[in-house]
Amino acid sequence: MFRKKSLIFSIVVYLMYSSVFAQQSFDRKAVNVGNIGLSVSNVGTIGRPDVRNDPQGDPSMEYPLNSGIEHLFEGGLWIGAQVNGQTAVSTATVDAPSGYTTGGSGFEMTAEVGQSIKQRSMLPNSEHFSFDAISHQDLVMDFSDRNTIVPGTNTQIADHNLPLDADVHLETYAWNYSFADYFVILSYDITNHSTDTWDSVYLGLWTDLVVRNINVATDGGAAFFNKGGGGFIDSLQALYAFDVNGDPGYTNSYGASQVLGLTWRGIFMHPDNADSIQGLGYTVPKVFANFWNFRSFDGTEFGAPANDVDRYEKLSSDHNWNDPSLVSGIQSPSNRVQLLSIGPIREIAPGETVNLTLAMVAARQLETGGTTGPQMDTKYARTELLEHLGWAKRTYAGEDLNRNGMLDPGEDLNHNGQLDRYILPEPPDIPHVKIVPGNGKIEVYWDNTAEYSIDPISKKMDFEGYRIYRTNPGDDQKSNLLDQANLIAQFDKPGNNIGYNNGFDAVKLPEAVYFENDSIPYTYKITLDNLLNGWQYLVLVTAFDHGDEALNIPPLESSYIANSYRIWPGTPVNDADTAAPGVYPNPYRLQAAWDGSSSRTHKLYFYDLPKQCLITVYTSSGDVVAVLDHDAASYTGDDIQWYDHFGGDSQKRSMTGGEHAWDILTQSKQTITQGLYFFSVKDLSNGKVKQGKFVVLK
Repeated sequence: MFRKKSLIFSIVVYLMYSSVFAQQSFDRKAVNVGNIGLSVSNVGTIGRPDVRNDPQGDPSMEYPLNSGIEHLFEGGLWIGAQVNGQTAVSTATVDAPSGYTTGGSGFEMTAEVGQSIKQRSMLPNSEHFSFDAISHQDLVMDFSDRNTIVPGTNTQIADHNLPLDADVHLETYAWNYSFADYFVILSYDITNHSTDTWDSVYLGLWTDLVVRNINVATDGGAAFFNKGGGGFIDSLQALYAFDVNGDPGYTNSYGASQVLGLTWRGIFMHPDNADSIQGLGYTVPKVFANFWNFRSFDGTEFGAPANDVDRYEKLSSDHNWNDPSLVSGIQSPSNRVQLLSIGPIREIAPGETVNLTLAMVAARQLETGGTTGPQMDTKYARTELLEHLGWAKRTYAGEDLNRNGMLDPGEDLNHNGQLDRYILPEPPDIPHVKIVPGNGKIEVYWDNTAEYSIDPISKKMDFEGYRIYRTNPGDDQKSNLLDQANLIAQFDKPGNNIGYNNGFDAVKLPEAVYFENDSIPYTYKITLDNLLNGWQYLVLVTAFDHGDEALNIPPLESSYIANSYRIWPGTPVNDADTAAPGVYPNPYRLQAAWDGSSSRTHKLYFYDLPKQCLITVYTSSGDVVAVLDHDAASYTGDDIQWYDHFGGDSQKRSMTGGEHAWDILTQSKQTITQGLYFFSVKDLSNGKVKQGKFVVLK
């Protein structure tokens, strides 16, 4: 009897755990090595649809990183073809209010159980370093439209009645170079796994580009999405979106998708290669841009496609972009989605693979003085967008300088006898930096490894100099702190026509400096004086080269984002018996100059603190208001929301250790009233207690 009950119990447990593990193999990771953050999944979608509800998670398509400016709700691959006289379109995603749903209609790509996203990196210090890596951060995944039931589950994919039997291998590439840290390249290898030929094939990327600043946007539902304008840049095969009137002054940004290339049977099938394609007797493919109103199934030109026939028509048709009224209409605010596609490809035979390469690109929208519609989206406003699209295109081209898909004489830059894409000129290596904040100052140290960098194209040590950038107090209230960084010092080689020719003597240390638990010899130092305690400063140190006139390459600078640090000058740790901890500003007035706009983003500082202590705040009647646990070794301000909104990545914050910020909220997160408050600081190393007081005014 006991054995029988044990057997039954084991079966029940087995069934319970079987139901847990019999789940879809869904994986999502974020590209974040540069200044753009893009989420991708192993079921063919890009973006993170719930980012507006969960701003603290991974980015959807954020640029600049840590700015709160998002550019994408969701996106995904579309494959359309004629198969035995039937029209079939397989989609990774379609118009859906909540984004991806397991088994949802239109979400027809799936990953097999166990097929998670893999990472690679060409950066030697990365945990994902691989000699096979293409970029600083590669994400690699496989998915397919072959399944009608989601693998690992019993969930049938709604309306997925005519799979193309397509296998897709996707690799994404991203870099941290300052001239290439604003785009992510998506390289799709699409294989016909069926026994039927796909005829008249069109490939595309559906997107719901939505440019909003999720740190300040307060509207939800449809109102969050209906503020967008857009456009199409035919010369660069790119469509784009921008925020017309959602978060004025807090976005000023473009999000774009771009067709970079299509390779079929070894032929570069792209409008840029029209002569060669025509010479081979093939139809030159065209890049199509479509916009339509979200889920408006009304059968009009800008209505949403309701079935495969409608979707194929969208993939293979375009609007008249020479019509000013069309352009003006797309620039006006509305809740639109986009489809960027290319075709036709004559056929894809069983077992045959075609490569489609696209880019997701972001850029600042330069200010023109306009506030809505066409007044915002001008040729001047798109200056940086055009530059960024151009660099994405150049990065994909690699050695294919004339974009004909062949290695021509003079194009083999690395002399390996084959056409290589994704070959970028490289700036000098990123200097190793050590930041030491102090009382009213910041000491910046860096090493000289950048001076020995060899450019992979010119094969020369082309280092020229260093640049130091810094923001001003209050710049963190703006949407993009990195953009506010000003060049405050430059030191470069003397004796040429580049830069200041001022040499390095002013910052060169007599001998290298070492820090505890750090084996790097720091050979340079600059001190930034006369700074304000408690204010945030972004500090950057870069290295730059002298470019290459023969190859028409301008001087290149190392990554901004990889070497940017957020620093708060302040009092150092004070363990002396004579120390008198205090508060600033005192009196504190709601709102202090550095505060955010909400009640959760206030900030007051306790200073002259011991290394480890307990700070307790009391009312004048002795009631405890708040208790703060301070540890100088680990404190980065992450116990209050001000730093979540304005302080960037906690791993790149530097503080003196002798200060601790408080958000003026009680233990139950209620805003305190104005009045006199007392505080005590208990040194945890010796139990000694110091006391003080401060005033809060409204």
